[in-house]
Amino acid sequence: MKCFISKNYRHIESAGDKAKTDIEAVMLAKGYRNIGLAQKRSKNAVKAYVETLASVLRGVFRIKSGDMVVVQYPLKKYYDFVVRRAVGRGATVVTVIHDLGSFRRKKLTVAEEIERLNLSSVVIVHSEAMRDWLRSNGLTSEMVVLNLFDYLSDRQACVGHVYDPMHPQLMFAGNCSVAANGWIYDLAAAQPGVDLVIYGGGFDRTRSRDNIKAMGYTDSDALIAGAKGDFGVVWYGSSLDEGAGSLGEYLKYNAPHKTSLYLRAGLPVVIWDQAALADVVRRLGVGLCVPSLRDIGSVLAGVSPEDYAAMRANAADVAKRLAAGCFISEALDEAERLIGGASEKH
Repeated sequence: MKCFISKNYRHIESAGDKAKTDIEAVMLAKGYRNIGLAQKRSKNAVKAYVETLASVLRGVFRIKSGDMVVVQYPLKKYYDFVVRRAVGRGATVVTVIHDLGSFRRKKLTVAEEIERLNLSSVVIVHSEAMRDWLRSNGLTSEMVVLNLFDYLSDRQACVGHVYDPMHPQLMFAGNCSVAANGWIYDLAAAQPGVDLVIYGGGFDRTRSRDNIKAMGYTDSDALIAGAKGDFGVVWYGSSLDEGAGSLGEYLKYNAPHKTSLYLRAGLPVVIWDQAALADVVRRLGVGLCVPSLRDIGSVLAGVSPEDYAAMRANAADVAKRLAAGCFISEALDEAERLIGGASEKH
């Protein structure tokens, strides 16, 4: 049996929980069984804790020998319990990484995290760079590269957008505070001819400029259908010249969910050329990979309407795959193949 254990998703509006619930939806469509309780979305902290604990307990006691159990990581305090119980019962475990606790938040040492993940038969990782980093730090499990997180939604991206290279608009969705993404404010000052359309909380209005359009929080469905801008920016930190800080450094390894949101909205992306997804963006022809944002105005001015139309068409093609859950579906198929191959060897 191919199965997973659902939980309570308190912060469904966040990128992390959206990615996890989308993966659950794809698994159900592929015939996987939820052996826990039905997915919940209560925002009450106590209720959420009780519901998740009950689901985990129900699920682990239903795992049988020969099962393939998919676990989304991190699962906070329950990950070790679920995985060790599954392995002890003769099941194989496929872990889907959403975040590495040892890398960005430093909640674990690298050795502790590798020890946890090595209990899995297969680990689905964000990127080739993340795969190589994990392998170099001692991960011995098989690995499958996801590349992009899917983005399920019934909404359709707007069409008929006309690009004007002399008046470009960049869109950013996320934490708009100076502490998290100070580059927003520096870019607005350095490139007055580039409009910035930003969606999210934390915007410092005392540092606003005429070329910043702060839209506030907007849910993902509304963004998909009506996002303003020519390109979505995949950038973090305080520097225009690199992904700075812990989040910026993490760009070298992770697959930011916002990349998928932009593409799902039909927008090509602007991404740091040292980011893990830069090669994916190049390969799919869905955006610009740049070493710095400092001269982005001249870079955008050099994009012809024809080039932009081609990137937008490619983004629309990728959006269809994201909406259908193709990336995680293919990754799970490959994980199943690897598990089957290992079984045949024994």
